[in-house]
Amino acid sequence: MCDTCGCNVTPGNRHLLEPEGKLYRAPDGRVAVHVLQGLLSENDRLAAHNRAHFDSHGVLAVNLMSSPGAGKTALLEATISALSGEMRIAVVEGDLETENDAERIRARGVPAVQICTGSACHLDAHMVHDALHQVDLPGLDILFIENVGNLVCPASFDLGQHRNVILLSVTEGDDKPAKYPVMFRAADLVLLTKTDLLAVLDDFSPERAERHVRALASEAPVVSLSARKGPGMDRWIGWLRSEVTAHRERVARGETRRPAIQPDGEHLHQAHEQGHGHAGRLAPPPRPGG
Repeated sequence: MCDTCGCNVTPGNRHLLEPEGKLYRAPDGRVAVHVLQGLLSENDRLAAHNRAHFDSHGVLAVNLMSSPGAGKTALLEATISALSGEMRIAVVEGDLETENDAERIRARGVPAVQICTGSACHLDAHMVHDALHQVDLPGLDILFIENVGNLVCPASFDLGQHRNVILLSVTEGDDKPAKYPVMFRAADLVLLTKTDLLAVLDDFSPERAERHVRALASEAPVVSLSARKGPGMDRWIGWLRSEVTAHRERVARGETRRPAIQPDGEHLHQAHEQGHGHAGRLAPPPRPGG
């Protein structure tokens, strides 16, 4: 994965890309940093295009991020059930391989487009832009983007979304916000998931997890819930309803909202994006009736 997104730029080797560093200039003599910065600028340009597209149809775009197995797809399944008949939803799914999650969403009667990234550990605006050709935006209320399971890279890339929701399951440890600050600083909402397991995982403290979030100077609400058992889902659904209403009001005023993309993470992920050019690929659309 490091060769795909540039995670191999570390505090230990960053000096190689700085002035007088061995890799400061590209083989053609140009300053490498300037070339690499251009890639993220192009991502941001296309992200703005995606967001304008969402805004033109009054669609709220929500980016779900977490480590693998935190319960993003289970949350979407429960959310679809809770909002059935009230809001129209579509989902863009990001995984390295398989259509497993998209098939789970389609089984709930909601359109889902699967992006298979190959080895890329995050989605980018180009991948989402390509996926939108398979999404019927008119008439939608919410588009969920389920990002690749990863607590680092996804926070650094604007996809065109309006809100970032970070999931932290009680099986992971309540110190994750302290260990992965770039991700949790990007949060508009933090969901503590799988709380039905707290009875047997008593070393996880929701209060400590929230203190770690607050230590990042984040004011994001922290909501505990269990998608499978139900407690806490009402607060999540209420947040979504209020966000949809707020988004419609912004659109009516000709305004939009850009998410909190983390500049520290951007710097860590500039290298090698250009060299490897991972654009991701869309999984083939499902066959009619399949």
